[in-house]
Amino acid sequence: MNEENPMTDHALDPSALLSGTDLRLTLHASLKPTSGLDRFQPAGFPEIGHVIYKAPRPDDSVQNVCIVDSAASMANHLETVCLASEHSLDLVDDLEGMPYIECRTDHGWPNVTENGRGPRRLVVTTLSEGHRLASTYFLEGRLVVNGKASDQTFGNVLREEFRIDDLGKKSHPLPEQWWSVFSTIFSYDPNSLVHGVLFPAMGIKLPRMLTAHLEAFDADRVRSSGVKFDKLGKTSSGQPIFSVDEETASEIKATFVIDLALLRSFGRGDYGLGGQQKEFLLALALWKIERLLRGPFRYRSNCDLELQDLRIRGREDSVELPAIDIKTVIDKAGFKRSPVTQVYWPADNLFRAGADEQEEVTDSDDEQDMGD
Repeated sequence: MNEENPMTDHALDPSALLSGTDLRLTLHASLKPTSGLDRFQPAGFPEIGHVIYKAPRPDDSVQNVCIVDSAASMANHLETVCLASEHSLDLVDDLEGMPYIECRTDHGWPNVTENGRGPRRLVVTTLSEGHRLASTYFLEGRLVVNGKASDQTFGNVLREEFRIDDLGKKSHPLPEQWWSVFSTIFSYDPNSLVHGVLFPAMGIKLPRMLTAHLEAFDADRVRSSGVKFDKLGKTSSGQPIFSVDEETASEIKATFVIDLALLRSFGRGDYGLGGQQKEFLLALALWKIERLLRGPFRYRSNCDLELQDLRIRGREDSVELPAIDIKTVIDKAGFKRSPVTQVYWPADNLFRAGADEQEEVTDSDDEQDMGD
């Protein structure tokens, strides 16, 4: 045990946290730009830019605070660490055995041959799609059974396993049906319970169990510019001059809030999730945070940050995130179905020829998360 900080070894232990009485666990991580830089690039959008607001403080002063990444954006980052690389939808080896959903389609679109038909080509997974398990990609796709698309949509399968009566727009779980909702979501895609999921047509809205924000304090905007040279004159943009906005700050802080009360509510006694299953969800949340902070992690091209210090809210001593053996926790969670469930969309229904027009894009935040 760390004698200088005796709380370090068990303050972040999933089993101890679940058996305790705290309603939430809040972690504050102080970050800094890598390579000795003092500038960084917050999230921003065209015509909006970076968000800086004046936050009131107890001494009646105000402080400039910049939103570097929102809760939705941080959820996307926390899911990115589950993937083998930024160009792959495969899970990292440590998460092998954790259930998730794949959307697959035909090979060779638009000239699909008979041999190319079926769930051959991976499109998205519940770890890469913003609405997770509730995305149209999965709900309206046809469930794949023994390598072939069945006649059932995955949404109908979910509704049956949720045990919710189909009342159209008035559909919603009755009190005893929530246990089936929690158990079913856990068995298909436990990540959706960590970051929240919304099924409007079934009256199901589960908030985030893990919420994160990334903010900078005493922020000040740094304005600079650039120019694109087109010496041969072969592009339509000519030689534009563009603006570049970055920020400086006295402190960059990531805040992670784990809702322990919500997690405990996912099961009671023999109903809903059991203790080992709840422990897996908490261990997964802590594992994600550790992977994100272990970095450096590049949030954007010019936002490469590394961890300086980590503290539990209300405590003065620094802590270290535990090295969670996530493989063992997955084994103990008792997942009963095949880890990967596939749904199928015919390529002609899934793909649409895009309009031949240019869209303005930025190298910034893609707020694809489902939000609350």
